[in-house]
Amino acid sequence: MTGTPSKKRKRPGPRKQPHRGNPQRVHEARDPRHVEKATVGDWIGGARLRTLPLAITPVLIGTGAAILVDGLFHWVIALLCLVVSVSLQIAVNFANDYSDGIRGTDEHRVGPARLTASRKASPRAVLIAALIFFAIAAVAGLALVIRSQQWWLLLVGAVCLVAAWFYTGGKRPYGYYGLGELFVFVFFGLVATAGTTFVQVLTVPQEAWFGAVGAGLLACAVLLANNLRDIDQDRAAKKRTLTVLIGRRWTRALFTLFVLAPFVIAGFLALFYPIAWLTLLALLAALPAILIVWTYRVPRELVVALTLVSLTSVAYGAFLLWAFVG
Repeated sequence: MTGTPSKKRKRPGPRKQPHRGNPQRVHEARDPRHVEKATVGDWIGGARLRTLPLAITPVLIGTGAAILVDGLFHWVIALLCLVVSVSLQIAVNFANDYSDGIRGTDEHRVGPARLTASRKASPRAVLIAALIFFAIAAVAGLALVIRSQQWWLLLVGAVCLVAAWFYTGGKRPYGYYGLGELFVFVFFGLVATAGTTFVQVLTVPQEAWFGAVGAGLLACAVLLANNLRDIDQDRAAKKRTLTVLIGRRWTRALFTLFVLAPFVIAGFLALFYPIAWLTLLALLAALPAILIVWTYRVPRELVVALTLVSLTSVAYGAFLLWAFVG
């Protein structure tokens, strides 16, 4: 006599893992080839406007130092320098969006969604946007070379473009090996500021170099805040930023140094150009940024910190310009 068959128990399936990627991404499964149509707002967001003050600061300081040399405001040259700097900054932002997106690095991103990773635009479209702004920077830079007749500056411009691309592009991007801050300090601090001064007056006074160091350090502070926000996600993506290499505590300490050191430089300059003391007003934005970095609980709070440092940077540049021409 056979017994009644027992009901088979359903084995519990594997637990669903919590989503660790970008919280702005749609959680539902979808065709990875699907690309949404990016709006104008999406493209503006992709340009990352909060970083653009970092491109304006060196032009302000460099122009002030140039006026200090010959007492003239070379506004056309200064405007071309601004076009080069801002276009290069936007190009780098789109290039990073493209390179990180095709690598899958931004799958783990906590901050604002990128165009490529969120599939709001195709990788090809983002790459084209980057190349357009690289081209704008190159054309404006060529105009500066022709105007100054300093043809060796073509090599400097080429190096800037190559360095901007290989920050996150190529097979071995140096931004993935803790060298991002060095790139930012050299190209968005020293080269941008000294270059702005040189193409206007064909010399670089020490005031430009002091200001260049300050501008470069503030730009590095913004990058540190950005990488501190993404430290866990970068580790998961095998992206070895300086923050990943040295950890949170040392990143906070380095961020504080990078934010405050420019004001020490401004204090020194104020001994010769008293208006430079007004740069201390920029501490109204810098000090809250430092407080956020040391006390934040949610990584998204660091977006506020990096925005405050960007505003600090442009205020710092504006006050030094005033000090040099006042």
